Amino acid sequence: MTATTFDVINPSTEEIIETVSLAGLAEVDDAIARAAGAYESWRGVAPADRSLLLRRFAAAVDADLENLARLEVLNAGHTIGNARWEAGNVRDVLNYYSAAPERHFGKQIPVAGGVNITFHEPLGVVGIIVPWNFPMPIAAWGFAPALAAGNTVVLKPAEMTPLTALRLAELAREAGIPDGVFQVIPGKGSVVGERFVTHPAVRKVVFTGSTGVGKKIMAGCADQVKRVTLELGGKSANIVFDDADLEMAAAAAPGGAFDNAGQDCCARSRILVQRNVYDRFMELLEPAVKAITVGDPSDAATTMGPLISAQQRRTVAGFVPDNAAIAFQGQAPTGPGFWFPPTVLTPGLDSPSFTEEIFGPVVTVVPFTDEADAIRIANNTDYGLSGSIWTSSVDRALRVARGVEAGNLSVNSHSSVRYSTPFGGFKQSGLGRELGPDALDSFTETKNVFISTPSLT
Repeated sequence: MTATTFDVINPSTEEIIETVSLAGLAEVDDAIARAAGAYESWRGVAPADRSLLLRRFAAAVDADLENLARLEVLNAGHTIGNARWEAGNVRDVLNYYSAAPERHFGKQIPVAGGVNITFHEPLGVVGIIVPWNFPMPIAAWGFAPALAAGNTVVLKPAEMTPLTALRLAELAREAGIPDGVFQVIPGKGSVVGERFVTHPAVRKVVFTGSTGVGKKIMAGCADQVKRVTLELGGKSANIVFDDADLEMAAAAAPGGAFDNAGQDCCARSRILVQRNVYDRFMELLEPAVKAITVGDPSDAATTMGPLISAQQRRTVAGFVPDNAAIAFQGQAPTGPGFWFPPTVLTPGLDSPSFTEEIFGPVVTVVPFTDEADAIRIANNTDYGLSGSIWTSSVDRALRVARGVEAGNLSVNSHSSVRYSTPFGGFKQSGLGRELGPDALDSFTETKNVFISTPSLT
């Protein structure tokens, strides 16, 4: 028998926070029907009025920011500083796309014999499937542009982390978003997510999660030629050249790899260091890793919290060998909680720890010889989401950035996400782009209209 409830666990204490009802097929169909019913009226809301409603939604999030952050600390084990940033990102993304209804212009294209104009028409109902690693911002990256473009949204949060999504739905209602326009439906992927794929009224599926599940969603959507945006796995490279500021690169590396306990598809989990500075870099990296404070995520002094679950901890541990490949580790609490120490490995290039996405606080460090070797190693993966390049040479930075197959690269930084710029991956890291102005196009169809204006003479 399919479970109808799910116990939401605090990963820091292993205690039950709340028991959440899981939607069955009938409830999913009802939510989709309500979204379809609300679509015609929502798309017809005057652009200025739709903009105002989205700004009110952003203001409601801002007023509730501390509560949302505390919920995420409890539910996902995020550090309080990160959780506040994440709630603020939801607010900022809503504010950014609140301008879109009045500024997402079509075109007038010069043609012979008349006037040609284009329109951006909304798709209809959009189903959004959100992962457990960043429940708030990734939800907003989907629903904010979708709503701005005139679509209605049914959102499925991850089973383990539904609380902030449910609160966002409450805030949307309080802000005046009409009934049926934005709904949150907790449930199993095999029920809710699968129905998004098969239901003919759902015109697009937005999925963030594993590459394996993403492939299944893409294959299922192909049956109806249904639009998809997929943000999937990553195994990003952090490339450190011999002309880099090694102190800065080593100090920043733990944040690039261990943020959110490494449960980040953008994690720079492969550090590539030019051979002639490899030993010095490792000397600098060790104290930086051991300085990470792992513990109570509600404490502002904590820099890394727990993993999301006992199963995730077992998965991560399976990549860490009990041998000389462990260069060094930091500390982690004992007792209740899904803790794992920040770990640095020095494996071979064919080791699973170097080639497979671990999704935990484990980073691998390998040497390279020159630019060509660095690019070859960085690209020797099925993924292509993010990456970093550390060098003092602008020429080198641009050459390597053009050579690395990844959608989001940073030079002398590990920053991947800005709401005003596109985000997405190459190869098996995904399909389509989120954020930035171009995301709006993925939630609309371009309609071309030719108006004949024959000569009167």
